[in-house]
Amino acid sequence: MSLRNRLHPRNGDNRSGTRGPDEAARFHVDAQPEPRGVRVRPIGEIDLATVGRVRRTIDECVAAGCERLVLDLRGVTFMDSTGLHLVLDAHAAARKEGWELLVVEGPDSVQRVFEVTGLRDRLPFVDAPPSLTPSPRPA
Repeated sequence: MSLRNRLHPRNGDNRSGTRGPDEAARFHVDAQPEPRGVRVRPIGEIDLATVGRVRRTIDECVAAGCERLVLDLRGVTFMDSTGLHLVLDAHAAARKEGWELLVVEGPDSVQRVFEVTGLRDRLPFVDAPPSLTPSPRPA
């Protein structure tokens, strides 16, 4: 059984490891401005066929000068080693270039990739998305 099938079993899983054209077409990346930066939210499966779209979005946001990038994995349905490598690259770039990276935890099947590889505690995960607006001051 492949790592993909152990981490993300599905009914009717295609054992060849290839995806249908509909799955790649349904994948998209939302980028939402927020204070000091942007929230990047991939929707669908992050794998070799789609990781470039996420990477481009992150690179564009950093090039535009964002101080904080929130990578929100809640909409990710599957992630292989290319997605893991993407998060590690973004983390290294943030540390080197002086911008902040926060990663919103994805579903259990996605988080398992980080746990199995021993990287869960080495990355800047947050349980819930940081507030988009400042909290109101008490009266």
